[in-house]
Amino acid sequence: MTINNLAESILPKMIEHRRYLHMHPEVSFHEVETYKYILKYLKQYDNLKIRENVGGKGLLATFGEGHPHIAIRADFDALPIQDDKDVPYKSTVDGVMHACGHDGHTSTLFALVDMLSEKQASGSLNGAVSFIFQFAEEIQPGGAISMVEDNVLDGVDKVYGQHYWSQYPTHTIKAKPGPIISSPDYFVITINGKGGHAAHPHDAVDPVLIAAEVITNLQSVVSRQISPMDNAVVTFGKVSAGSAFNIIPETAEIVGTVRTFKPEIKDKIYEIFQNEVEFTAKKRGANGDLYYNYGYPAVINHDAEAEVIEQAATELELPFDTAKPLMIGEDFSYYILEKPGAFFFTGSGNSDKQSDHVHHHSMFDLDEDAMVSGLSMFMKILELEQVIKWN
Repeated sequence: MTINNLAESILPKMIEHRRYLHMHPEVSFHEVETYKYILKYLKQYDNLKIRENVGGKGLLATFGEGHPHIAIRADFDALPIQDDKDVPYKSTVDGVMHACGHDGHTSTLFALVDMLSEKQASGSLNGAVSFIFQFAEEIQPGGAISMVEDNVLDGVDKVYGQHYWSQYPTHTIKAKPGPIISSPDYFVITINGKGGHAAHPHDAVDPVLIAAEVITNLQSVVSRQISPMDNAVVTFGKVSAGSAFNIIPETAEIVGTVRTFKPEIKDKIYEIFQNEVEFTAKKRGANGDLYYNYGYPAVINHDAEAEVIEQAATELELPFDTAKPLMIGEDFSYYILEKPGAFFFTGSGNSDKQSDHVHHHSMFDLDEDAMVSGLSMFMKILELEQVIKWN
């Protein structure tokens, strides 16, 4: 059987796992039952070496020993979003759902464990394969950094990961060498003015007006202070102030995000924010405070491993396109800061199955057929890395 045929044969089992996880989601850092579910499944294999509570609630399972040693990662947390789909496997937890496909990631890795168990038992595994089941990808500081600090990559030569992506057609594979996912920062700006009556603005220091000026000035950072050759995004997502139409409030708050790929560009934008907030507020007689949180590092694929992904897709005859860098965030970056590796997207968007809603949407769903391609890709990558020969 071909790799695609093997992956197709296990799809019903992947669907079963994925739907169970979809019905029983848990948010980041609270994945108690999900952890137990994964651990119970892994423990059925006597020849699978398991490390529990890696970095917190992470799991590491390994077949084989020696080199080459390839690690594959899947995340398993959900989001605090209400599931509005009308499907039999709808979330049973009010206000929580798998709105990003992590249930599919975990199910695919289960299937890879199943596939490798037979090869391990027959003695045809050359080296080792590790399966990284990661908690808390959605909320910073994330689970990856603590798992790396807890030596999850000890002995590993290379690490790969993937994400099902609803904005790409099902079965499409996208990857590229170099930057593929941005670093997402978070900021809160507080303008402290002087409250007063709306009829007497001269007796107050209006933080709303100052906040508007700060927003306008900072919105020009990317267009006028960052080179057009460097990708960056500044977005203001929330502005709040006041309680009544005829009162000038004491404070105004601005919340938003900055997305970059290069650390030096991140640092430059942070410095600009500091100066802008301080001096704009000061010249208007107010005080400005900036809280700025550096997010996950950007995902920068290693060249050789990105080429392995493209070769795998080509040999599997899956549609492959060079990915355009996405201004999202993904803590897989911590793994490939430590070891060579790469990340790719597997398309799961199908309008006929209503699986093309954007990620983090209350109607998000996964075209489960995409799991065949996700599994096939990991199987082929392991073959190209000379860990296993499937036929």
